[in-house]
Amino acid sequence: MFTGLVEEIGKIINVKSCVTGKIFTIAADKIFEDLKIGDSVSVNGVCQTVTNINNKQFICETVHETLKKTTMKYFTKGQNVNLERAVTVNTRLGGHIVQGHIDTNGNIIQINNSNGKAEFYISFPCEFKNFLAHTGSICIDGVSLTVAEIFDYSLKVALIPLTLGNTIAKDYRVGDCVNIEFDIIGKYVSSILSNRGQALSESFSDFYEIF
Repeated sequence: MFTGLVEEIGKIINVKSCVTGKIFTIAADKIFEDLKIGDSVSVNGVCQTVTNINNKQFICETVHETLKKTTMKYFTKGQNVNLERAVTVNTRLGGHIVQGHIDTNGNIIQINNSNGKAEFYISFPCEFKNFLAHTGSICIDGVSLTVAEIFDYSLKVALIPLTLGNTIAKDYRVGDCVNIEFDIIGKYVSSILSNRGQALSESFSDFYEIF
């Protein structure tokens, strides 16, 4: 589990294909303070397991299913990525509960910059709209953000200078693909209401069959 508060920006040092997917070597600095093999690290919002550590570089092996669902399939050597270690029991939850399980990909469709701040408009598949709430939480490439506006097929988030300067968001360009994880609470509420509506519909159907 993560908070969506990026600890540092890492760099992809090597990308290697393998039978199960791809192997990524990522260079970093701060996260090695207590990082161990087997630990979880959020890489652009994707929960990855550290399989090796060597000289301020760590390796993660990404399976085909994860590659298919996330932007990790586009990762290239030299690319910067957002990094966050998993939370501990004494961690301040400054962002929101983030699982590192990507729901879908979105695209940057508009960027407004002003006085070091930036507004990003991000498109997403319309079937995920029920997971959103105005001023609710969303995780974009591993960054916990607040939903400022919701449209039919897109949403708007605003980043303060601190967030912009310490994440890969400062390098975003229109057309870039991003990982999106919707708020887990919103997903559970949507699922409960959907199942309740289905159960109610089935109850009415049984009632009319009896009479």
